[in-house]
Formats: sequence, C-alpha cells, structure tokens
Amino acid sequence: MEKNSKKKLIVLAAAFVVVLALFGALYFALRPQGTEGKKEFTLEVVLADGTSKSHDLKTDAEFLGDALLEHKLIGGSENAYGFFVTTVDGVTANDANQEWWFLTIGGESSNYGVDSVPVTDGGHYEFTLMVGWE
Repeated sequence: MEKNSKKKLIVLAAAFVVVLALFGALYFALRPQGTEGKKEFTLEVVLADGTSKSHDLKTDAEFLGDALLEHKLIGGSENAYGFFVTTVDGVTANDANQEWWFLTIGGESSNYGVDSVPVTDGGHYEFTLMVGWE
C-alpha cells in the first residue's frame, strides 16, 4: 500500500511540473513584446486640475519605462512588481493627498506596468495624476 502511495505522489508531482511549465510557456508566448528600431510617440501628462502638457518623443527603447527614463520624464523605484512611478514630468504624487499616477494607452487603461508596455511608432500614452484611492 505504501508503494502505491509513493507512485501517486510521483505522478502528482510530475503533473504539477507539467502544468507549471505550460503556464510558463503561455506567459512567455503571450507577454507584451517590444520592437527594435526608432519610434516616435507622444506622452501626454494630465494634472489633477485638468491641465495637460504633451511631449513628442523619439526613442530606440522597446518599452515605455525605458523610453521615459531616457528622456528623464519619470521617476520612481523598482519593487517586486516592476517600476513604480511616483514622478512624471517633474510632478511627484503626494501620498498624503492620496495622489497617484494612472497610465493609459490611447485613452484605455493599461493592463501592464510602465516597464512592460511596448513602445509603438505613433503611439499615444497618457499619465494622469489621480486624487483618491477609489
């Protein structure tokens, strides 16, 4: 009976490894991919009072975070989830006022952090300073 129990455990462990490998393969196949080469794009910075400033930029960077760091338009820190943006175009979000930067791409909410968003030629990206955690 103990032999049968060991076999089941080995089969379960092997199945777990296979499932984990499949999830890993899916992640790498479906994750956002950057493209090499020169790209032109627009970054719009919208402040809490509704005023905005537009930046027309050029880059060879594959991902938005790298491009914006290259142009010194964002600041923040690395954490377990990627780059956490706290400053955009010289304006730092104030936690005490419940301020935070919201990234949209062509007006649509981004599903990824700034360091995982591919830069596309002709792309339009927006950082909006939001107030309130809700």
